[in-house]
Amino acid sequence: MSRRPAQRTATRRGASPAKRKAASRRPKRPSLLDQAVAALPFSQATLQKIATWGMVGTAAAVALGIALWLGLPGMAGVAASQVVGEAGLRVDEIQIDGLKRMDRMTVYQQALDQDSRAMPLVDLALVRERLLKYPWIQDAQVSRKLPNTLRINIIEREPAAIWQSNGQLMLVDPSGVLLEPVSRESMPDLPLLIGDGANAQEPARAKLLDEAPALKPLVKAATWIGNRRWDLIFDTGEKLQLPEGEIEAASALRKFADLDAKQRLLGKGTIKFDMRVAGNMVMQRPAAASAPLVAGETGE
Repeated sequence: MSRRPAQRTATRRGASPAKRKAASRRPKRPSLLDQAVAALPFSQATLQKIATWGMVGTAAAVALGIALWLGLPGMAGVAASQVVGEAGLRVDEIQIDGLKRMDRMTVYQQALDQDSRAMPLVDLALVRERLLKYPWIQDAQVSRKLPNTLRINIIEREPAAIWQSNGQLMLVDPSGVLLEPVSRESMPDLPLLIGDGANAQEPARAKLLDEAPALKPLVKAATWIGNRRWDLIFDTGEKLQLPEGEIEAASALRKFADLDAKQRLLGKGTIKFDMRVAGNMVMQRPAAASAPLVAGETGE
């Protein structure tokens, strides 16, 4: 009677080590916290720096509080800068996108001219404000990329014309903003604006030429006369004098384009076409340069 229970007990005790050995060979399933950390778009080193930043931020806050309590606001900023900088969260790299014409070193200088290069203390708004003072830069976005990169995205202005004034040539954008000087030897293939204040009239010039798409590529230069009207100079050297007023000039240019399409006015050696008087076009030819101008009806 007493042996059977002993045998059952021995059997159970003999099986338990094998079960424990098999259980020890099973892979440990990662916890939900481990899975969440693995899914984050950061490396382990970056996570450690972020954690360090949190601890350093607490220390910086304590330093600030002590300095302010002592009535030393200047010391507060210095203390915070030192504490955060010692954590290694400093601007070590600047990533610039969108830069085509402006000098890259100028952008670096404006970004790094800071009281502190500690990442949390870099003044992003100040960097953007400085960059927007340069004519080539139409807009700029400045942001932090942890742990040590400053990102600057530049939107540059596009040159639309060349302004000639007082013997100097300047690139201008579509709104007339002056970009930079250009030499005659390196002039790009862009329309030429001539006359005082002609750069500010670039939007009006572009709008005017849109009224005559066939003539637009033939216009080599536009002279702003007396701050009130345009003379257009074609690649043939011929000049078209337009009347004052945006509507009147557009109407005259459309009529001239229609006549040129039907009668081929351009390219025949005419010195100028004068359309300053509504409904009339006066043509001056080289042989009659000193004679009275020949008038012709425009059909208006």
